[in-house]
Amino acid sequence: MFTGIVTDVGRVAAVTPRNDVRRLVVDSRYDPAGIAIGASIACSGVCLTVVAVEPHDGGARFAVDAAPETLALTTAAGWTAGTRLNLERALRMGDELGGHLVSGHVDGLAEIVGRDVIGETTRFDVRAPKPLARFVAEKGSVCLDGTSLTVNTVDRDVFSVLLIPHTLAVTTWGERGVGDRINLEIDLMARYVARLAEAGAGGA
Repeated sequence: MFTGIVTDVGRVAAVTPRNDVRRLVVDSRYDPAGIAIGASIACSGVCLTVVAVEPHDGGARFAVDAAPETLALTTAAGWTAGTRLNLERALRMGDELGGHLVSGHVDGLAEIVGRDVIGETTRFDVRAPKPLARFVAEKGSVCLDGTSLTVNTVDRDVFSVLLIPHTLAVTTWGERGVGDRINLEIDLMARYVARLAEAGAGGA
């Protein structure tokens, strides 16, 4: 599990096809001694398993494998050498839950359809895939490219989020613009509430 609080911005160093799997090598500022083989790291919202790690340039260079389903459902298929990724280590018992509970299992790809500066914040308008739009609610939580954000407004399948300058500076959001596709994970609680409502309506 994760919280959607980005703790580093990594950079893809290499991408190597391995049959139907794609191996991604990522440079980070993490301490390599603290990363075990088999550990989970959220890469722009995608939970991936570390298969190799070594010290590199004062930080850690780690490798993960992206399976066919991951490549089909997330932005990972478009990652190339030089792509910057929002990174988060897996939540440990006792850690502060600063965002909201995030599984790292991306539900679908959303698209940025608007970006506007409003005072001290930047507003992003995001179009969710229609099957997922019903799970997005005003003042609810969403995870976009691994970042826990609060929904500001909702208009059918388009919702908005407001980002402060700090978030733009310490994540990849400063680079995002209209037309970009981003990884969307809906709030776990919204999913369960909707399922309970469906079960109740069906008499289950």
